[in-house]
Amino acid sequence: MIKLIVGLGNPGAEYTATRHNAGFWFVDQLARDAGATLRDERRFHGHYGKGRLNGHDVHLLEPQTFMNRSGQSVVAVAQFFKILPDEILVAHDELDLPPGTVKMKLGGGSGGHNGLKDISAHLSSQHYWRLRIGIGHPRDLIPEGARAGTKPDVVNFVLKPPRREEQEPIDRSIERALAVMPFVVSGETERAVMNLHRNA
Repeated sequence: MIKLIVGLGNPGAEYTATRHNAGFWFVDQLARDAGATLRDERRFHGHYGKGRLNGHDVHLLEPQTFMNRSGQSVVAVAQFFKILPDEILVAHDELDLPPGTVKMKLGGGSGGHNGLKDISAHLSSQHYWRLRIGIGHPRDLIPEGARAGTKPDVVNFVLKPPRREEQEPIDRSIERALAVMPFVVSGETERAVMNLHRNA
């Protein structure tokens, strides 16, 4: 049963609309659905709130530590409330999925994502759930004839807002993810994954 849902992003108005903040976009909407207000909690190094979904209490967190130190915030909440790694769901932007695609899985590597890397290090475990919100990859924006020898600028890509034709499918994918959260917090993770992937 998922007890803690974390959205990854960078703090500050200049990052609000950037691709790297897709996890924040998801948790902002989930907080509304769960009737939770996210407030700055210094002991958790983030914006934290508690809400109810489908009759279950759920802790919501947006680390305010910058992406590459997200684990500091996640482990603070997990230790305080005695939440195990496999009771945590981390929502994050995913370069390897196109805009409009969203997938959920338990465990795995970081895929080069600094937020996941730091969370795994702080939890001493990779055995937590991930909600992977597709944002696409900058290599897809390089003209086909110019791809050989052209290195995509990943850092610049994730720290820029999506184009309109990307933002709309990303928003729709977040809506699909929100629709399965009642299953997630009720311990029906397999059902959530099946519904999410079937509607991808």
